[in-house]
Amino acid sequence: MFPAMIGLIRTGPRGAACVASLLAMACVAGCGADAASSPVAPVPEVSVVTVHKTSVPVTMELPGRTTPVLVAQVRGRVDGIVLARDFREGADVNAHQRLFKIDPAPYRAALDSAEATLARAQANLAAATVLVERYKILLAGNGVAKQDYDNAVAAQGQAAADVASGKASVQIARINLGYTDVTSPIKGRIGPSTVTPGAYVQANTATLMATVQQLDPIYVDLNQSSVQGLQLRRDVASGKLKLNGPGQAKVALLLEDGTTYPLPGTLQFTDVTVDPGTGSVTVRALFPNPQGVLLPGMFVRARIDEGVNDNVVLAPQVGVTHDSAGNATTLVVEGDNKIARRTIQATRTSGGDWVVEGGLNDGDKIIVAGVQNVRSGSTVRAVEEPAPVSPPSN
Repeated sequence: MFPAMIGLIRTGPRGAACVASLLAMACVAGCGADAASSPVAPVPEVSVVTVHKTSVPVTMELPGRTTPVLVAQVRGRVDGIVLARDFREGADVNAHQRLFKIDPAPYRAALDSAEATLARAQANLAAATVLVERYKILLAGNGVAKQDYDNAVAAQGQAAADVASGKASVQIARINLGYTDVTSPIKGRIGPSTVTPGAYVQANTATLMATVQQLDPIYVDLNQSSVQGLQLRRDVASGKLKLNGPGQAKVALLLEDGTTYPLPGTLQFTDVTVDPGTGSVTVRALFPNPQGVLLPGMFVRARIDEGVNDNVVLAPQVGVTHDSAGNATTLVVEGDNKIARRTIQATRTSGGDWVVEGGLNDGDKIIVAGVQNVRSGSTVRAVEEPAPVSPPSN
């Protein structure tokens, strides 16, 4: 080719023009070959999950401690020596079951004395009554002075008063004798005995002898911050939450070892006074305790179902990240197949998903895989991935 071009150049101006044309055609052909040989960059592929509006139960987890429903401190109500203890420490006792026996001898003697005094008063009353009846007949025939009759009536009234006093003394003596049998006022579980046979108990100091606690059912007193209470009332007033109904909120219990208590409880009431020291209010729940698993003073955590939020989105946790400021963000594939970064309001989880209350719309496609090869504003090819099955929340 080049010898021909040299020959054309030698022929004159027309040959030079032909050479220039041939060079231009060669350059165009070479550039076309290079463009055809360059690879086209593929569109990156990402996996997405389409999210939808749904209803999510609103729960609140609070710390607390167990408290017995009834607590009875068994104390001595009369003075005396303890003769016997009639229970096993740590056992269940029934109401009115005898627990201790105090020496009854002095109280039995006091009862006998009171009954004797009552009998004497009753005899005096009978005599005074007969005398009044006799004087009444004689007074009608002027057989006795009016003053003597009045004195007899007064003596009768005094004798009647002595009888009433004697009956009260007998009743008191009988009550004190009954107090020598120290019984349990409630049904429950009794703790350790603080006195033993031979110990001396005193009524004026109310000697503590044992404590009985009712454990089935049992209270759980929870601590709720006043801020949580305000937020709850605000959400209910705005219609964001739908309560299950007064007194019907379900309560689940988590024990100290992390296990779930098998029996559900019911919410009883919420205190109306905020503790100025802790800024919290007391929420009380009632739990059945037939096996005695819950003991007074145990630390527990309770999960309370407050209601249902009907306007949230469940976003897979794998598709949500947090920026340096702590804000939750996610990458969304929009309608033009371009990626957009969204800041979302996700403050709690439900199983394996974040509960998103703002920042996502129904039908948005969240990227759950392939984010390492893309960035905001990139064009991608979205492949729908089945939403992962969320494990049940504990």
